[in-house]
Amino acid sequence: MSEFDTVLVVDFGAQYAQLIARRVRECHVYSEIVPSTMPVDEMLAKNPKAIILSGGPASVYAEDAPAAPEGLFDTGVPTFGICYGFQEMARVLGGQVAQTGIAEYGGTPLTVAREGVLFAGLPSAQSVWMSHGDSVVAAPEGFEVTAWTPDTPVAAMEHRGKGLYGVQFHPEVLHSEHGQAVMKHFLDAAGCRPSWTMLNIVEDAVEAVRAQIGPKGRAICGLSGGVDSAVAAAIVQRAIGARLTCVFVDHGLLRKGEAEQVERDFVAATGVRLRVVDAEERFLKALAGVSDPEEKRKIIGREFIRVFEDEQRAILADGPVDFLVQGTLYPDVVESGGGTGTANIKSHHNVGGLPDDLKFSLVEPLRTLFKDEVRRAGEELGLPSAMVWRQPFPGPGLAIRIVGEVTHDRLAILREADAIAREELSRAGLDREIWQCPVVLLADVRSVGVQGDGRTYGHPVVLRPVTSEDAMTADWSRVPYDVLARISTRITNEVREINRVVLDVTSKPPGTIEWE
Repeated sequence: MSEFDTVLVVDFGAQYAQLIARRVRECHVYSEIVPSTMPVDEMLAKNPKAIILSGGPASVYAEDAPAAPEGLFDTGVPTFGICYGFQEMARVLGGQVAQTGIAEYGGTPLTVAREGVLFAGLPSAQSVWMSHGDSVVAAPEGFEVTAWTPDTPVAAMEHRGKGLYGVQFHPEVLHSEHGQAVMKHFLDAAGCRPSWTMLNIVEDAVEAVRAQIGPKGRAICGLSGGVDSAVAAAIVQRAIGARLTCVFVDHGLLRKGEAEQVERDFVAATGVRLRVVDAEERFLKALAGVSDPEEKRKIIGREFIRVFEDEQRAILADGPVDFLVQGTLYPDVVESGGGTGTANIKSHHNVGGLPDDLKFSLVEPLRTLFKDEVRRAGEELGLPSAMVWRQPFPGPGLAIRIVGEVTHDRLAILREADAIAREELSRAGLDREIWQCPVVLLADVRSVGVQGDGRTYGHPVVLRPVTSEDAMTADWSRVPYDVLARISTRITNEVREINRVVLDVTSKPPGTIEWE
């Protein structure tokens, strides 16, 4: 196994903790998120090269505010506090944090008083992204104040002798002009080696899978046609070869033409053994009468596993199958509340929806990776570009893009509308610019319209085009009006059950990318 330096991101409840971890990885250093409740000895057991303290919504003086673990600043491990983490560092070490009555939110001019470590070679005047109510008004003894703003006297500080650094702003967001440089300066000062490369990631993943499954173990992989399951399968095949069987479950919840694409493209690219299961009726029967989105996800996750268990019996003629491969990603784990102590945002079909009596051991080679890292791994593995750069599509498929009960008719309506939107976005050359564009059918809603000189009472659909880097945060995509007009005109003309097309202009947060 390759030797990676590890940076721990201590999560104090920040919406940007995952983004901090991703920015560290952009510097080719491995990062891992841990909860602020983790004792220091458990953190040190991970042998971190550096520690970063995230922001958070609380005031450090609030009664229930998350506290830094006892002894965190006495470990000798270089530590970097951001926003709340910066204030907690100041408070614990004897500085002064106060509610000045003046808050800073959004873009803020920062003045660098001394370059020090964090601002070496950077402009003395720069714009940073702030989001705080409390402020550090006096740094702890021995710390040097390196930056300030008109309303924050201590906007950055450092104690090079102890390897302790902190900033009030958020260097991890793109709105902080030189934030990534600040992050890299800290990692360099901590002695972190840039060894987290895609070649090493793939090689280590292959080796880990080979060790987990063993020399004789066999595995099956649920192939959806998306990049996650495709890359996971490619890694496992490289590890165990023909002992992997891919199972493509056509649950009837796919987009138009996807089943045929999976059979054609993935098999051609990898040569894997692929079993295709037509399970549409089984899934729709299980989903009949169900409108609650969480229940839909859990039903689909359960049925997936049951189908795999049925397939296992068919494959047993060649020997036992004990392992199930899944394309679980780090955001799936984080959003399902796994591993960080944070709240559950929503269940993911391969994280929160699995049955307790699962008969397989899970193999999840992508569990520590963000989406952009998975795409680069796919390129490293030689998968076709069309597959690697395909827009993300949720495992539960169109079931969670129908607000209401899932039926044959509703799926047919949504497939046609979705196909039109994808075709027009592709024709406009927006495939790489837009992260994804879910089309949502408001199945339980009817709207009045006029089509062919007659009154109609049809369904509305919602276009949800978003831009994102890793799906943890997202913004609605400013699709050109002429493209939106073509999509709307075609959908209302070609899909007779739809008489209204609306646009979702909500960022994430507060909204999620999918509606359900």
